[in-house]
Amino acid sequence: MRKMNPVAVSKATIIDRFWSPRQDLVRDVVVPYQWEALNDLIEGAEKSGTIANFRAAAEGRIGGHHGFVFQDSDLAKWLETVGFVLQQHRDEELEKLADAAIELIGSAQMDNGYIGTYYQLQKPGEQWENVRDDHEMYNAGHFMEAAVAYYEATGNRKILDIMCKFADHIVATFGARAGQLPGYCGHPEIELALVKLYKLTGNQSYLETSRFFVEERGREPKYFDVELQKRLDDGRKERVDRRPMDYFQSHAPIREQRTADGHAVRAVYLFAGATDIADEYNDDSLLEAVKSLWDNVVQRRMYVTGGIGSSDYFEAFSFDYDLPNDRAYAETCAAIGFLNWGQRLLQIEGDSRYADVIERVLYNGLLSGISLDGRSYFYVNPLEVWPVVSGRRDDIPSARTRRQPWFGCACCPPNIARFIASLSSYIYSVNENELYVHQYIGSRTEQTFKGGKITVHQQTEYPWSGNVVLEISGGSAEFSLALRLPSWSKRTVLRLNGVEIEASGITEKGYAKIQRIWSEGDIIEMELDMSVALVRSHPELRETSGKTAVQRGPVLYCLEEADNGANLRDLQLSSDAAFEGQFIPDLLEGIYVIESKDAWRTAYDAASTELYTTKRYNKKQAKAVFVPYYAWANREEGEMTVWIREREHGRE
Repeated sequence: MRKMNPVAVSKATIIDRFWSPRQDLVRDVVVPYQWEALNDLIEGAEKSGTIANFRAAAEGRIGGHHGFVFQDSDLAKWLETVGFVLQQHRDEELEKLADAAIELIGSAQMDNGYIGTYYQLQKPGEQWENVRDDHEMYNAGHFMEAAVAYYEATGNRKILDIMCKFADHIVATFGARAGQLPGYCGHPEIELALVKLYKLTGNQSYLETSRFFVEERGREPKYFDVELQKRLDDGRKERVDRRPMDYFQSHAPIREQRTADGHAVRAVYLFAGATDIADEYNDDSLLEAVKSLWDNVVQRRMYVTGGIGSSDYFEAFSFDYDLPNDRAYAETCAAIGFLNWGQRLLQIEGDSRYADVIERVLYNGLLSGISLDGRSYFYVNPLEVWPVVSGRRDDIPSARTRRQPWFGCACCPPNIARFIASLSSYIYSVNENELYVHQYIGSRTEQTFKGGKITVHQQTEYPWSGNVVLEISGGSAEFSLALRLPSWSKRTVLRLNGVEIEASGITEKGYAKIQRIWSEGDIIEMELDMSVALVRSHPELRETSGKTAVQRGPVLYCLEEADNGANLRDLQLSSDAAFEGQFIPDLLEGIYVIESKDAWRTAYDAASTELYTTKRYNKKQAKAVFVPYYAWANREEGEMTVWIREREHGRE
């Protein structure tokens, strides 16, 4: 079923003015900073307790667990990040630190393979009795992903063997056979992780168990009801939490689901795992189901930033076109899960529409989740902020105007670190005859095709410049080079060795495919249209009716109080506004700033005490300054908005 496979992290090297500093930041700053956070060494940050929990479990203590039931997963994501870093840069000291963490994890493992500090410390003997709420397999899945990444980096089997033992325990415990539990985790993750483990080890039981989890979810009788009733029958005294089944994506079998519902992170993790199963089993009907869910998200439930999950209540999707800006949840973890899901569909379909969405999320809804210095993070990524409201309105409890150094619930910080560390695997894909270029990021990859081995060097100043150069070196080979034509570029120019190519005749599913025998010194040049565009929403999207957003290339922009003064609500932008822009290297680590003098600001009578009036307010011409959304909240605290009111024929 799969058309291609992503080029692995270790097989593509990023050499890029925009992304290399961010990967260096993860390696040099974020990884050591997050290790300190896991060890509760960050002054003023919320306590983690993660390493302390593992030490207590390794020592066989009872009681004293700190944090959430999923606290273990923070260490797993940190370790996976280290694995990706080591795949690109050998670092003996970092490897020693990771090996020490692995020893600690192994010391905490029970004889039957189980690892879960919450149950080992707080509820020994009660493992797997509440898989709906207690994240045991979610934690396991993240450790399995970490084991794969770390083994591929170092060849050290220690963590891989630990996690295979845990996986074997899960395989023996869950399934449809007599004596097994016919359940599945309340927070999906194990599904995609078992497939990764299967691909590395070849153990078919891992794939079969993942398929069981995907297929069993949502069937009658609902397992979450069954396990709850058993606990009550056993005399357990507990608060009965009646969260709806769609919160867990267990309201119906996934083949019957047509809208993305419930907790957004859980949803996209499940859909990614289901996409893996569709791929591995050549299951067309399952693939059609997940594709319809993707379309529902992209066409009706995705923010213009690529963020997903519009409701703070249950951190969830709500309903079609319900995308409030100031109350947006748009969790960073949801953005990452969305990217992972899109990556899987892209490999199967070979359609640029998936790569376009990946790019939208990458430069906007994902990157906003981490500060420019790598030491603070957003859990929630709103599209509009008024600092007066933050902390004073119960219906906007999660919108913050400043990133935090850490969270008690710290799923997002290590998640964004592991993604940035693995970014090179999102640039290229390959099959026997084709090399796909999905993302325009300065990089190098070496590949073997019919006739020989070649190296592709990609050079660009993306996302600030639309000029991309790909040069072939190292020999010659026959293959098709497939170049994504971004949907936002109104005109794309292609040249092969200085001669312009007409893209329309060679374009398939949004990729211009150039088939030839490539030789040393061949050069492909791309020129993408980087003109500023005004983005408008579907008319059913009430929150942005009559408003517009500014985009240049893949980067979405916002207005901040630091550049435009307070009361951003008073600004309007002409529908035919002219724009000027420039790259400012010493502002926000180097950004392209956009300005327009075709804006208007409402002029108020400051002395008026009337709450309502029949008077008409005057407008005065003003300048509007736009900066990339991902960079907001890296200066002084203030208002921010992505959407600005649009004024028709405003330049007269």
